[in-house]
Amino acid sequence: MSHITDLPAIFGSDVFNETTMRQRLKPHIFAAWRNCIDTGTPLELDVANHIAEAMKVWATEKGATHYTHWFQPMTGITAEKHDSFLTPAGEGRVIMEFSGKELVRGEPDASSFPSGGLRATFEARGYTAWDPTSFAFVKDDSLFIPTCFFSYTGAALDKKTPLLRSIDEVSRESIRILRLFGDTASKRIIPCVGPEQEYFLIPRDLYAQREDLRLTGRTLFGAPAPKGQELDDHYFGTIRTRVSAYMKDLDEQLWRLGVLSKTKHNEAAPAQHEMAPIFSDANSACDSNQLVMEIMKKCAAKHNLVCLLHEKPFNGITGSGKHNNYSLSTDTGKNLFSPGKTPMQNAQFLVFLAAFLKGVDEYQDWLRSTAATAGNDHRLGADEAPPAIISVFLGDDLNAVVKSIIDGSDYAGPTRSYMRVGVDVLPNIPKDTTDRNRTSPVAFTGNKFEFRMLGASQSVADPNIVLNTIMAEELGQFADELEQAEDFDTALHDLVVREFRAHSRIIFDGNGYSEEWKEEAARRGLSNHPATHVAMDHFLSRKNIDLVTKHRIFTEAEFRARYEIQLEAYIKILNIEALTSIDMIRHQILPAAIKYTEHLTRAIVNKQKIGMTCKAERELAQRLSTACDKLYDCCELLAADLQKVPLEDNTARANYYGNVIVTDMARAREQADLLEALTDKAYWPYPTYSDLLFY
Repeated sequence: MSHITDLPAIFGSDVFNETTMRQRLKPHIFAAWRNCIDTGTPLELDVANHIAEAMKVWATEKGATHYTHWFQPMTGITAEKHDSFLTPAGEGRVIMEFSGKELVRGEPDASSFPSGGLRATFEARGYTAWDPTSFAFVKDDSLFIPTCFFSYTGAALDKKTPLLRSIDEVSRESIRILRLFGDTASKRIIPCVGPEQEYFLIPRDLYAQREDLRLTGRTLFGAPAPKGQELDDHYFGTIRTRVSAYMKDLDEQLWRLGVLSKTKHNEAAPAQHEMAPIFSDANSACDSNQLVMEIMKKCAAKHNLVCLLHEKPFNGITGSGKHNNYSLSTDTGKNLFSPGKTPMQNAQFLVFLAAFLKGVDEYQDWLRSTAATAGNDHRLGADEAPPAIISVFLGDDLNAVVKSIIDGSDYAGPTRSYMRVGVDVLPNIPKDTTDRNRTSPVAFTGNKFEFRMLGASQSVADPNIVLNTIMAEELGQFADELEQAEDFDTALHDLVVREFRAHSRIIFDGNGYSEEWKEEAARRGLSNHPATHVAMDHFLSRKNIDLVTKHRIFTEAEFRARYEIQLEAYIKILNIEALTSIDMIRHQILPAAIKYTEHLTRAIVNKQKIGMTCKAERELAQRLSTACDKLYDCCELLAADLQKVPLEDNTARANYYGNVIVTDMARAREQADLLEALTDKAYWPYPTYSDLLFY
């Protein structure tokens, strides 16, 4: 890998970004594109043709021979179909062509992508449409064009389309609020996101020896290593040379693609690490995070490592999440979640805070469902991951402000005074006014909210669709009320007090792991959905359907399709894990343990001949034999239960997998891990946790 001497020069060098467009497009073409971004006006075909030609020339100069419409189907990963720029020119010659029509629209086969019933399998047509708000880039000798993906009937088949819809909605409703506060300069509101990405790195040769890692991304079996993370010596510790080389390579690749990779460090668990980017607009952040996950895996292969993005690849140590930091900013550069220093800035902040609390409280089940996956079920509530109960952490100072407004009492802060919204100046709330709460699913951290429930392998589009939509809904309700008010200040004060009081149950700053909080949350009426099949039972509530259709984020059919797709993925993942468990038990674990037991038995016979007692061999052989019998029974029960899966619908199947198959696998694992702890390492068929984590 080359040594970076000029980071600003290489950053975004493989991206057809605004700077490149300004250099390569005629002024009126650039202005037309800029107008499209600012106002949403469609591009004329002539403008698209000019952009396509400039894009092609730029890409071929960088060695690109193909182009692809890069999209995000409902698999949670990206998809691409590559076409060359070659066009026959007669006499056996070819030329390189790329038209505006090819830039703007493509037609990949959509038959094998999940649709949740939006179309039949034989209905193969699917279309991609260029997203001009997300920059094209060159990677692997192809020009990648970020696109939306939809069916022949216009139904959204991807994650980008509803995200863009939600961005437009929250912008529209936020502007209404800003106008009431005298802001006439802001034209657009930009949801901003910074998704921190956790991951594990393990040796490639050891990974290849484990069937469970290769097929499921996690270890289905594995006794704890003698050492775990109890010494806290890995967290923020010195980065291994091999890992440091990987991180350096990863950063350079990401920087060339315009990904704002900022921070890298060791995470809490052995072999676990984290990359955190600088904030960017939500659309770009979601695109970038998809690239991050892809390049993390490809880059690891170059270093003879494997990058694991599963939420819980190793039992008993911290799993991997993706902290989704969310804020709203104006196109003039103001953060709407920043408290401000003047009465009207304070009041505006409190309106947006009230909308956020109200939205999270009213739609907590929908927000919870965005983190509902088979992998994340193992992580939530364990180690540093938050519990499955949605709550919002505000911190000491802001909590005191909210409480004083609710109670109509003095604020006992730096300046003791009665708080009246829009009149008093709030205390200056510094960015890090209080300690962080790692057990909180949604935490205010000075000028943004950190949604901590999302799993490491998940797309960040889903929670941001929810956050944008619920903010649009609540701000729209507030605007309807305040626009009709005779006395704006009084109406504003009454609204904020009323909403803080009505939704204070969602505020919790304590220990989310404690049993007391579970009991308190139940008393407050908060939801607690510890597993995917339980959380998804609330996805299709009438309230959620009415919300998404009202704001045109989804049609009802599109929303129902997401439910079916998410449940189907859950079912298929657990089925693959169950089948892999059976295969490993029958063909690896039991044969190894039985072979070692036979070795001990022969040793007993031989030693008895010379009068030795063989106490250790006898007791160990007995324990092995008992555990083998129990594991065999567990395996047979799992296999039998797999034959009883209900066939009627995904809801019934998901509940069966979540209640029966998951329990069966846990029981089998308990016995298998006991056998691993008893069996001579020379007989054990695959690398142990000690091998994988402390290489």
